[in-house]
Amino acid sequence: MNNFLIPQIPSLLLFAAFLWTLLWKGIALWRAANLKQKNWFIAILVLNTLGILELVYLFYFAKKRLTIQELKFWEK
Repeated sequence: MNNFLIPQIPSLLLFAAFLWTLLWKGIALWRAANLKQKNWFIAILVLNTLGILELVYLFYFAKKRLTIQELKFWEK
């Protein structure tokens, strides 16, 4: 009776996508909250774009853009 074929996504791939999204969403929400950008905070919180919106915000639209050096916290 099932007319639609739903592809099976491997669990490891799903978990990797979850971790990727969680990482960038957390960084973007933290930065938006600290910079008091409420509209961006709400958009990032509500929309799930697998990290794309978060990366665009962090590296392009944030009042203080994220740099690669800030991501290298282990070198400090």
